Amino acid sequence: MSYGVVWFKKDLRLFDHEPLARAAAVGPILALHVVEPSLWRQPDMATQHYLYVQECLRDLFDALRGRGLVLQVVLGEAVEVLEALHRRAPFKQLWSHEETGTIATWQRDKAVLAWCRHRQVTWTELPTGGVVRRLLDRDRWHGIWEERMTRTPLPLPDLVPGGPGLRMERLPSPWTLGLRGDDPPDRQRGGRNLAMKTLRDFLEERSRGYRGGISSPLTAPTACSRLSPYLAHGCLGLREVVQTVRALRKDLPAGATRRRRGLEAFESRLHWQSHFIQKLESEPEIEVANMHRGYDGLRETAHDEARFEALISGKTGWPMVDACVAMLRQTGWLNFRMRAMLVSVAAYPLWLHWRPVGLWLARQFLDYEPGIHWSQMQMQSGTTGINTPRIYNPIKQASDHDPDGAFVRHWLPALRKLPDTWLAQPWLLPYDLQERHEFHVGRDWPAPLVEIVSATREAKARLFARRGDPEVRAAKQAVLNRHGSRLSPQGKARAAARRRPPARLANAAEASGPSLPEQLGLGLEP
Repeated sequence: MSYGVVWFKKDLRLFDHEPLARAAAVGPILALHVVEPSLWRQPDMATQHYLYVQECLRDLFDALRGRGLVLQVVLGEAVEVLEALHRRAPFKQLWSHEETGTIATWQRDKAVLAWCRHRQVTWTELPTGGVVRRLLDRDRWHGIWEERMTRTPLPLPDLVPGGPGLRMERLPSPWTLGLRGDDPPDRQRGGRNLAMKTLRDFLEERSRGYRGGISSPLTAPTACSRLSPYLAHGCLGLREVVQTVRALRKDLPAGATRRRRGLEAFESRLHWQSHFIQKLESEPEIEVANMHRGYDGLRETAHDEARFEALISGKTGWPMVDACVAMLRQTGWLNFRMRAMLVSVAAYPLWLHWRPVGLWLARQFLDYEPGIHWSQMQMQSGTTGINTPRIYNPIKQASDHDPDGAFVRHWLPALRKLPDTWLAQPWLLPYDLQERHEFHVGRDWPAPLVEIVSATREAKARLFARRGDPEVRAAKQAVLNRHGSRLSPQGKARAAARRRPPARLANAAEASGPSLPEQLGLGLEP
């Protein structure tokens, strides 16, 4: 019996899953997820990512089983697994979403394409989210994104099992795969069920605090949506989230101002997400090379391993920085402003190259999304050539976002007994007060690696000297043409008008059930 293979990669859901729907319309299918050792051994992968994906797969397995299909979770390299399936029972169709990933995934996909051509298998790759493959003109990207976000989500298809499948063995441990890092004890857990619960909780309650609450590490854990790991692994589809937000915003009462503004700001972030992933799609090399090659050599040879080790071990001496590192170890998450501060401190006063810092942070972030991550690493490090450098002073960030020291004291027990006056700069504590508080810089707390004002000033001078080079300035336009945002203020207004919620949300259950907001159980009170 003829059948097609649906290859689940970073799209671990059934709702609005175009490859699954298209394949099911053709005939019987075999659902496949491949655990690829070569990808898990990459330096940006960590134990927490592997365990999180396993949790997502359990939900997907249960969802498919409920519709009469067994998810084949097979250990091996993609080409080897596909070849084994084909030998056992030949198939002519392979279906999957496109994946904007690292160079390793690009190479894997090229190998799969070569295998498909050799075996005369048609591989249908379909877009996911708002990223456009083979985009010739960035000017058209915003329109394509909006058109995709307004399409009717696909209904859950009837599924007919096909193919004999392969024997599924117990998956290896993270350590067998050579994965690094511990599993943060307080990280988010994976799966579609928790994704939907988190979405409902954010839209119903926490979105009220989104604007104004996402900058401080004190309020951000609840003010932020916390949907990023679910979007990164496809437990939620971007379109379903966008349409749910728009439908909910349309039905809010006039007095629900805070909630409406929070949802507007959140939708803007969803658009921003695709904008940055598109950069990696258009130029995969930015994972390993400066976006603007005029910045080559700026930091590569100056990378100081001792400073890097102090940063990743949370011993820089700057409390706000070290508290953020401690939070990352415990939770696998940090709000955007604090992430930017970590990269800024690494790039400027510590003068570290973005690549090793980026690999470390990729392993720390549960929601690691290569497209966003590597673009942001370069943007915060000043190597894009098209963005104004944003340089964060960790002392000022502590004053602005942790004025009472609650965040620092929570994550750094060694500093809990210090008075507020000295908490952000414990190295300035006079010796007599060090004696009184039984706290000594150099013994109980490391002195800062560098004097931050002078080190930052020197770093800025180096960066702006390079930016001012005539050849570097001349090459800026090519980078801007390829990666720059095209929205003018007028264009932003037009985009906002296009994003007005439709009169009625079309969704996967519209023919036989409630709307998606109703499925989520969303209340519409202010």
